Amino acid sequence: MEYINVNDYQNVSWIESLALEEVNMEESGIIRFNDHLNTQALLEESSLNFVNKLKDRFEFYTSMFNQYRSNRDNTRAIKVFRISNTVNDFILFRNSLKLIIARRAPDVISIGFLSNNGGLFTARLTGENQSVHAIHEIKAHVGPFNTITWRFQGEEVEIEPLVKYYLTEFIKNSSR
Repeated sequence: MEYINVNDYQNVSWIESLALEEVNMEESGIIRFNDHLNTQALLEESSLNFVNKLKDRFEFYTSMFNQYRSNRDNTRAIKVFRISNTVNDFILFRNSLKLIIARRAPDVISIGFLSNNGGLFTARLTGENQSVHAIHEIKAHVGPFNTITWRFQGEEVEIEPLVKYYLTEFIKNSSR
């Protein structure tokens, strides 16, 4: 038998969950054969994971940014806060500007800026005026075999470039 390195596989938690569900089914007598077909539950899990990954990346990069600025003015540090009473929405704050990342629905994550004067605006896009839309929406797309991808304006997004783009916009706009 060939040795299988678990590190070669991206996500093995689903097989552990499947085994535990079967054990629980045997112990409780409750059978749930269709849970893996529940698109709403899959979207809920995917959106929570996506926002958690975004939050982890934003926290990492804001921490680095703050460290690089540490020998200067600490009052200009970026702070990351959770939004109270929500599953995992969060805010970046600096100099009266907020970058808000919020799960509006299991299949929609909104990203927008809010200034203290009440103005809501989005990150600038190439060839677009500043406030064409009040917020940007990252939407889930369910593909074959329940594959969920996250998309902006129909195009699939990756977390690293998304975080770099919005954090850059946030830093540039909050430096004033």
